Amino acid sequence: MTPREAFELLLAGNQRFTAGAPEHPNQDAALRAETALVQHPFAVLFGCSDSRLAAEIIFDRGLGDLFVVRTAGHVMGAETLGSIEYGVDLLDCPLVVVLGHDSCGTVAAACATLEHGKAPAGYIRDVVERVASSVLAARAAGRFDADEVLAEHIRTTVDLLLDRSRELAERVAEGRVVVVGLRYRLTDGSAQLVAARGLTAEVSTAV
Repeated sequence: MTPREAFELLLAGNQRFTAGAPEHPNQDAALRAETALVQHPFAVLFGCSDSRLAAEIIFDRGLGDLFVVRTAGHVMGAETLGSIEYGVDLLDCPLVVVLGHDSCGTVAAACATLEHGKAPAGYIRDVVERVASSVLAARAAGRFDADEVLAEHIRTTVDLLLDRSRELAERVAEGRVVVVGLRYRLTDGSAQLVAARGLTAEVSTAV
């Protein structure tokens, strides 16, 4: 599967989900047995841990389709990067997706911290501080709307991922992998493209 085919396959599943006509592919007993010993996912999905962002549901996929990595606010650490590189390098996934969503509590907490100067306690503070840099970048560019701030955080995450992972950056440069950033709308279930690296032409499936 090419990176473009993988992206269009993912978007097609999201369109089925938003239309209320999911096919629930690759969720039967035969597929369960087939994937017990080997997996061939077509995409690495790095998304927020939000309970409303269940990847296989919103993209209408099944067992063995997606290699999913999730953290609050889709913030990255060494373990996250290693997991994404595992999907790209060892599982040969042609597509990497950064998935953010509206009404993100982590983004809201970062905005509140910058406005009021009071950060959350414990390790939540570390997560919020990592998102705060995206909020500051958005404000510096004159973007204050919640959707604009979220889009900036998604783009920042995409760029940071390519900046920190030489393996991934090389595969994108060679045309073997595409990295995209998607913004998910909780109300209608749609995933909209906000960033793309290595995707040089329009996709046939609307976003």
